[in-house]
Amino acid sequence: MSRVRPAVIRHLGLVDYEPTWRRMQAFTDRRDTETRDEIWFLQHPPVFTMGMNASPEHLLTPGDIPVIKIDRGGQVTYHGPGQLVVYPLLDLERMGLGVRQLVCALEQAIVSLADHWGIEAYGRRDAPGVYVGESKLASIGLRIRRGCSYHGMALNVNLDLEPFSRINPCGYRGMAVTRLADLGVSSDLDETAALLERFTLRALGLDSVSLSFPGPA
Repeated sequence: MSRVRPAVIRHLGLVDYEPTWRRMQAFTDRRDTETRDEIWFLQHPPVFTMGMNASPEHLLTPGDIPVIKIDRGGQVTYHGPGQLVVYPLLDLERMGLGVRQLVCALEQAIVSLADHWGIEAYGRRDAPGVYVGESKLASIGLRIRRGCSYHGMALNVNLDLEPFSRINPCGYRGMAVTRLADLGVSSDLDETAALLERFTLRALGLDSVSLSFPGPA
């Protein structure tokens, strides 16, 4: 992984899913070789998202929660308040980083965060994400376009897990889902975001960061 310029870090708060997705697409389309990489930390209101090849059979009973078909890989997942979402908008070619390396780096950031609280977590090659025991703690879904990444990972902090019972999470029937609050972690979302920012930057080799702004340009 080659040395790259410092990333821009944005903590966006609670933002609607679709406008944020469209901003990621627009950022990726207009960026050039001089554009700084960005990493966005945020939450979304309740929404189910379906990846490009997602099977409708994995969306069981969505009820009143909106469903959005999007352009990342993977199956169906849920986002909601109390879940920390991280979108790395990176020029992978400039970083000398492959897709699998990016997935592993994102997983490692969550594993390191969990270890900070004495929780043993791990990634799975057959089902990207981070797990504690047999339960999924964080999901990962990416899109690579023009050699650059968007979408990212979602960490369950203290959200309501009930909506996961309305889907087969990430296409796995009966997959158990957990959250930091059920693993003995009392850190709120802002504190968790500050810690995860540090571990994400370290995992990506961006230790020298960062500029912080409240929202996308």
